[in-house]
Amino acid sequence: MVMYFVTISEMFGTRGAQIAQQVAKGLNYAYYGEAELLKFAEEMGFFADVKKLDEKGPHLLERFFSEKPRVYLDRLQSVIFEVAKRGNALFFGKGSQLLLNSFNCALHILVTGSMEKRIRQVMEEKRVDREVAEKMIHRSDQDKRGFLRFAFEEDWLNPNLYDLVLNTDKLTMDSATTMVMEAAKSDGIKACGVDSMKLLEKLSLQRKVEAAFLEAGVESQHTFYSVEDGETVRVYGIVYSPQDKEALEKMMKGIKGVKKVINNLTLFSGAMGGA
Repeated sequence: MVMYFVTISEMFGTRGAQIAQQVAKGLNYAYYGEAELLKFAEEMGFFADVKKLDEKGPHLLERFFSEKPRVYLDRLQSVIFEVAKRGNALFFGKGSQLLLNSFNCALHILVTGSMEKRIRQVMEEKRVDREVAEKMIHRSDQDKRGFLRFAFEEDWLNPNLYDLVLNTDKLTMDSATTMVMEAAKSDGIKACGVDSMKLLEKLSLQRKVEAAFLEAGVESQHTFYSVEDGETVRVYGIVYSPQDKEALEKMMKGIKGVKKVINNLTLFSGAMGGA
């Protein structure tokens, strides 16, 4: 199976979403924006978790005192990897430019514009006054900055994350669309094949397993896991009762996509040393 990906990120008020939809239509790629990813998340049973993680970072207190944001993030990323396995696709936002960064078949686009042009665009599109438009833009920028910091410890406006940066102050929507389509067809974008499919399967399963560990509260400094391939998980380290060993294996087997569990957990019967 041969496949290609395009990821498009935007500064709010630059018509990035419309450009993304036109590119997907022109290339005959499946389009995955927020609504489409939520629909797929529902099929995977992750709808509630993915819905709670908008494209913004969690509240500071929630990050420090709860594992929930990491669970939501793992499940969102698992959804994106699962969707990518279906073939040619265009992803709009949600950190896709970083999740698919290591794939040579992926083209990453950032749509930008000056603050003044963005304000005018939002005023026209949303039919709001200048004050509201400015607030909407600043809120969007802040949320995206927070989300990428939380999810990847990365600056969302770092130009090194993108193959092409488009400024819509001068580019029309049609010309921007044409530029992206031409870039997507360039020789520098290599097709992804079987190896990439296997990597997507492994990455997806990795996120599911991490989410399960976090949600069950079993992640500790003594218990570990590794995803060997797209269907095999190995658990290892120390547990303190036969029941814990059995429960961890059962939990792993209950994760969708896990077909084999290698249980290398060791039962520890001695006393733990103090600090």
